[in-house]
Amino acid sequence: MALKSLKQKIKNTQLSKPFGIVIKINPTNLIATGITPSIGDIVKIEGENHSALGMVTSLDKDSFAVTPFGFLEGLKINDKIYIDEDGMQIPVGEELIGRVVDPFMNPIDGKGAIFCQEKYPIMSKPISPLARGLINEVFPTGVKTIDGLLTCGKGQKLGIFAGSGVGKSTLMSMIVRGSKAPIKVIALIGERGREIPEFIHKNLGGNLENTIMIVATSDDSALMRKYGAFSAMAVAEYFKNKGIDVLFMMDSVTRFAMAQREIGLAMGEPPTSKGYPPSSLMLLPQLMERAGKEEGKGSITAFFTVLVEGDDMSDPIADQSRSILDGHIVLSREFTDMGIYPPINILNSASRVMSDIIIPEHKKAVMKFKKMYALYKENEVLIRIGAYQKGVDKELDEAVAKMDKMKKFMLQNPDEIFTYEQIVQMLMQI
Repeated sequence: MALKSLKQKIKNTQLSKPFGIVIKINPTNLIATGITPSIGDIVKIEGENHSALGMVTSLDKDSFAVTPFGFLEGLKINDKIYIDEDGMQIPVGEELIGRVVDPFMNPIDGKGAIFCQEKYPIMSKPISPLARGLINEVFPTGVKTIDGLLTCGKGQKLGIFAGSGVGKSTLMSMIVRGSKAPIKVIALIGERGREIPEFIHKNLGGNLENTIMIVATSDDSALMRKYGAFSAMAVAEYFKNKGIDVLFMMDSVTRFAMAQREIGLAMGEPPTSKGYPPSSLMLLPQLMERAGKEEGKGSITAFFTVLVEGDDMSDPIADQSRSILDGHIVLSREFTDMGIYPPINILNSASRVMSDIIIPEHKKAVMKFKKMYALYKENEVLIRIGAYQKGVDKELDEAVAKMDKMKKFMLQNPDEIFTYEQIVQMLMQI
């Protein structure tokens, strides 16, 4: 009887970890069989002299496809595949503050290993609509044009839209240095490797106090670039759930969407506008809606940069982002050429929560500023050729008289920081 019981126990015990076998290797993924994983499972690919992490991206009746987080070099037929028990979780904790890490929280700054006690899922549901707190507090950035004319609220999601070389990174660094958020999470996705040390030392002055930087450069695989953005958002969520107000900055949404375009097209998805498959547009709200303010917890105030190719604001990624975000800051190449920094086009930019968080006097001053600025721009050619006659239009006279002060208000050196109260006072004086 005892022998029969022992046999039953051995029969029900897994003596070895189940594994699959690689049966085919394609240019962008590999096909395996032998186990039954689920879509999205993280797997370990183990060879004789090589190991890699991958994700299950497609299932068939007797096989499944795995897209590696790295590259396919070194992998071969009959390599073993194990399901990773941790799944899509990353180590998180205060130990990450002041560090530069990859999407799996491995340090890349040469300052030694990071030991975090807690784990947090990379993918999670956005905040429930009814659990979102009302945005009723100002989030100061220290940038005059933003705080004065496009005021941002705590928990708001804003987009910074610009072509290449217009000044997105400089504006990002001004916001990071000027805001008083206790934790700042910066995600640099798909950028050139050269820009990472440049951003840290030139734009941030080497100061990573209260800052966590998650990096997936353009030479990383598409999967690393895609999940780099989700990993960064997961880190911000971890601190938000502890009741902390977090500043989240991501550069750029376009590179993130391009990574999904590579993955989607390789999996056979149909291309739509500019070659983007439907999954690229579907991913944007999954990422962006995770930012915001949650009742009883902290908030994530998010700035997403969007690279507008050829300065075309009808680009599908720019268009989709604008519809999801709570406001947009448009940078103008014309302003950059004229030497106006930061080159924010106030007439094309908007903050959707601004009117709910500023005092009536501030709102009145903003409306008048924008009206005078628009009036001047409308008649600028006439003024420059001398066809404008003083005394014909009182409002235009006032706009011309105050234009120098208005331009001075919009100009700001990257190393200058102003308090919100100072900025509102300057605007009132104009």
